[in-house]
Formats: sequence, C-alpha cells, structure tokens
Amino acid sequence: MVDAVLVLAIALLVGAIVGAAVPMVPSGLLSLAGLVVYWVGAGSAELSALTFTVLALIAVITALVEFFGGSIAARAGGASWLTTAVAAVVGLLLMVVTGPLGLLVGLFGTVFVLEFVRGEELEGSARSAVYTTIGTLASTAVQVLLTTSILLGFLVAVFVL
Repeated sequence: MVDAVLVLAIALLVGAIVGAAVPMVPSGLLSLAGLVVYWVGAGSAELSALTFTVLALIAVITALVEFFGGSIAARAGGASWLTTAVAAVVGLLLMVVTGPLGLLVGLFGTVFVLEFVRGEELEGSARSAVYTTIGTLASTAVQVLLTTSILLGFLVAVFVL
C-alpha cells in the first residue's frame, strides 16, 4: 500500500513541476496534495513532522506566488488594480484560445492600453506593461524552482534520511 501511495505522491509532485510552467495548473496546490497524500497514506513515521511542515509551507508560498505574482509585478510597475484585474481576465481568455503566448500578449497589450487610456504617458504605460509581463515570467520561474525544491526535499527525506 505504501508503494502505491509513494508513487501517487511523487506523481503529484512531478506534476506540480510541469504545472508550474503551464498556466492555470495549480502547482503549489499539487505539491501540497502530494505531500498530504504521502503524509496520510504512509503514516507520519515515514516523513517527520518538521520536514512535512517545511515542505508544506514552501508549497503554500508557491501557491501565493502563483496567484499573486503577476498582480504584484503589475502594481510595482504602476498599473492600477482595475487594469491588473482586467489584464488577468483578458490574458486567461487569450491563453485558452492561443496558449501561453496569448497570455503574455494579452497581459502586455491590456495593461499598455488601459494605462494609456487612464492617462499615463506612453513611457509609463509601456513600463507598467513590461513589469507585468516580466513579473508573470519571473513568477513562473519561481514556481518551477520552488516545486522542484519540494520534490527534491521530499525525495531526500523519504529515501536518504
């Protein structure tokens, strides 16, 4: 039984890494699910409470980065909350139709146009759009690194320690 639980947990953790690079796949939550599946299924004797807590905390941080990273970057670039919200919706709709490139183009274009209409100068609108786009890409990179760290930490805890 533990072997099936271990395989499922590792599959969820690997899926989280893949999901970190794919929009709309909750990588942090997949990592957390993998940890919980193993913790509950294998019993807490296989994974210490401290290790589980640290890895679970990293998974929660990953989820927060995933959900709020782009918005934080947009705000850092000077975009309004309304622009950020509209850009997220447009980016997600375009991503469904055209894939990840549509997400990035939708974010950039929406932030640029809405900030320009809102009264920003051309330079300010471009800055906000660039911050949003780079922030979204950086958020993805951070998610990949964090989910990979969770998987590696899990494997070390289960197989080495």
